[in-house]
Amino acid sequence: MTNQETETFILEILQREGQPVAPDMLLEQVEETDAGAAAVERLLSTGRLMLTRKRKLALPEHTGLIYGRVQGNARGFGFFIPTDGSRDMFLPADGMHGAMHGDQVWVRQTDRVSHGGNAEAEVVLIASRLQKKIVGTFEDDEGAGGGYVVPDDTKLYMDVLVRPGDADGAKQGDKVVAEILQYPDGRRPLMGRVVEVLGSKEEKGTDILSVIRRMDLPDDFGKAAARQARSLNKPVPAVAAARREDLRSLSCITIDGADAKDLDDAVSLVKLEAGGCLLGVHIADVSHYVNEGSPLDQEAYKRGTSVYFPDRVLPMFPKEISNGVCSLNPNTDKLTISCIMELDGAGKVIDHRIAETVIRTCHRMTYEDVNAMFSGDETLRGKYADIWPMLQEMQSLMEKLKARRFKRGSIDFDLEEAKLVLDSKGHTTDVQLYERGVSNRMIEEFMLIANETVAQHAKTMGVPFMYRIHETPDKEKLQLLNTFLGTLGYGIKNIGNVRPGTLQKVLLASKGTKEETVINRVTLRSLKKARYSAECLGHFGLAAEHYCHFTSPIRRYPDLIVHRLLKEMIHGTLDEKRAAQWTERLDEMARQC
Repeated sequence: MTNQETETFILEILQREGQPVAPDMLLEQVEETDAGAAAVERLLSTGRLMLTRKRKLALPEHTGLIYGRVQGNARGFGFFIPTDGSRDMFLPADGMHGAMHGDQVWVRQTDRVSHGGNAEAEVVLIASRLQKKIVGTFEDDEGAGGGYVVPDDTKLYMDVLVRPGDADGAKQGDKVVAEILQYPDGRRPLMGRVVEVLGSKEEKGTDILSVIRRMDLPDDFGKAAARQARSLNKPVPAVAAARREDLRSLSCITIDGADAKDLDDAVSLVKLEAGGCLLGVHIADVSHYVNEGSPLDQEAYKRGTSVYFPDRVLPMFPKEISNGVCSLNPNTDKLTISCIMELDGAGKVIDHRIAETVIRTCHRMTYEDVNAMFSGDETLRGKYADIWPMLQEMQSLMEKLKARRFKRGSIDFDLEEAKLVLDSKGHTTDVQLYERGVSNRMIEEFMLIANETVAQHAKTMGVPFMYRIHETPDKEKLQLLNTFLGTLGYGIKNIGNVRPGTLQKVLLASKGTKEETVINRVTLRSLKKARYSAECLGHFGLAAEHYCHFTSPIRRYPDLIVHRLLKEMIHGTLDEKRAAQWTERLDEMARQC
């Protein structure tokens, strides 16, 4: 049986029994015990099954309880966020019953309603605890050897009591990591022991390290992954290049920030006599080096993405991969997967192909330099005279792509981004606005059209795939948004059937006004979050029917999945059996990412 069939079988047993069943008795009825146990774990994690206080398995509908997650508050109360997507409920302080922020819980709705109009609920059963360790500031108890930890996360409203002997040498004001020894239950306090002293909160980097620990981000690689990365960081062998389409004579360039080292995308443009052009988006072929299931692959899957901080990067792959063999550094042969699109004079994609290629970028450009060239810097135009005509054609194409995207209703939020400037001690000395010039918009548009083209290609082929989706907003949130917009004179008619272009018009109407920023932010918060899915459900914000993430496999794991699927399509190995294997796993992968 497939995973889905096993889950359905288990649910049918419990439905037939009509009462809680002991796990061992349930698994006796499943042919493969290991597969049954795994299915039970999945059903428990998604709330389709629950474990009663007597450690029996039951269907939620037989208990009247609702499954979901707790969102804590510094004042001791919380909110219950149901897994089924229904409206949040208020959890009064006396209804938390020891639950903490992030816990998965079962609640019972009461007959009370909060001041905000939310139904109230109380926690009946804590299914799983999110917090295993807590990061915060150590406060000593005046020399007695113990103290308490004040959590950095204000949603964790309880301090962690630390007994004498469990402080691990922490001093007053130190940032620490405390392992929880005892969870609160209404009668007993939250207790823990210090397992890591991060340093004084005044020391350089302690604040960043605190965030890394609080988010439980891995900041180093296992020995096997590090060893594999070192073994791969070699020049491209001639035999590997010979098996691919040779694009080394094509003028390919990268455009990135001045301090970027993981250069995973390059672009090229060739004018056609008929008036259109060939746009090439060439992406580092990480999948050539990182085999599925290898130590590097396991580390990357666990991380899901690279994480960028003001003073450091936690990469998805070791630097030998991200900054070395897979980085599209200039004048070096690199293996890529290319999406080459033919566009007509209006910027419409009329044909495309996806191929395994070998390229050799001719220039490592920066956003700053390209923007300066478009602002009239003759010195830079002379320095890069060989590609300046291509850059001008790229700007023209960018404007056409943007116009087409806006015409169909794509939403662009005009929110200013800030860049922190740090001194040698890690202190912030300045906050600067991040400038989005011609070069930034150019790369954005080229990546967007490549992602759309690849997603449409997969959908047309009818194969399993990893899409990036953005679903239609909830009607309730849209109604609240419209009430807010109405107070500012931007009300929308027929808000219940809103399209992306309608919101785009509101944002354009508010441009340049004093309320522009708040309208942008409130509108953005009214939309759903984009997510990964094995289903092609479109992208509301981009007004796109098909969308995926194809362009950043060095720093996003879903892009690596997309590359593997594309290569199986190219090689003709995505047969019925292989497609079934991918279909079985893609939902779980989408949740992980």
